[in-house]
Amino acid sequence: MDPWTDEDSEPLDEAIEPTESAVRWRPTGLDLASLPIAGITRRRAAWVLAAIVSIWIVAVFVRQVGDAGAATGRADRLRAENTVLVSQVDALSKELDVVQRQAFIEQQARAYGLGGARERPFTLGPDASPLPADAPGSAVARLGARTASISPLEAWLDLLFGPTR
Repeated sequence: MDPWTDEDSEPLDEAIEPTESAVRWRPTGLDLASLPIAGITRRRAAWVLAAIVSIWIVAVFVRQVGDAGAATGRADRLRAENTVLVSQVDALSKELDVVQRQAFIEQQARAYGLGGARERPFTLGPDASPLPADAPGSAVARLGARTASISPLEAWLDLLFGPTR
């Protein structure tokens, strides 16, 4: 039996001419029925479309998971920065308490020569030499301090590798 003919009717080639309205409503896109030779059927096209949509959904999900991980990392960094800032605020508030004490104010006033009437202000000159190691009040001259003599080689080794004791 010929697929283009019907038993009771004449062949489709000799069928009624399509009307103008039928031609007007004919789809203008790609007709998948005309592509079975290439192996693209409606079912395969649906599978390809479903695969593309599935891949897109997985990609969006992976991106959201990555964004959530980045946000968690940013939140952890902000928490660490907040703890540092809290400790800085505590240190600054303690410093403010020290600066507002009368003893500190008097000490800073002495630096500007604003001490008591019996005090004599003094400063060291910019070209003053540093104090020697055995100056009064230094650690070497304190009562009970031991003097340690080391060779220059031991001094260099201690400098390079750290103290041996």
